[in-house]
Amino acid sequence: MRHKRIVAATAVAVFAFGTVPAFGAECVVADPTGTPLNVRAQPNGQILSTLDNGFSVDVIAETQVGGKRWFQVAEDGETLGWVFANFLDCSRHDENLKSAPMHPRTAPQ
Repeated sequence: MRHKRIVAATAVAVFAFGTVPAFGAECVVADPTGTPLNVRAQPNGQILSTLDNGFSVDVIAETQVGGKRWFQVAEDGETLGWVFANFLDCSRHDENLKSAPMHPRTAPQ
């Protein structure tokens, strides 16, 4: 029953927000403003530190505040804080996640 709830919640999140949840994703800071990315105690909260572009983080939680998506991030298992999700690149570049090459079959004659 729990598995069905998780799948349903994921489907709702994808439908509502148009994106796949990023839990467990490895992301890279990609702040287009030219300044370091603020790491906050909570979404829109006190600034704890900053991260430079190219810095790698793991997403451990996410939330929406005022229509904006926020990720709680960690490095090497240590929680850093919350960052504005639009300033992270969470594209998956893992070769193991790609599907096998397609070999179309010819129709029987």
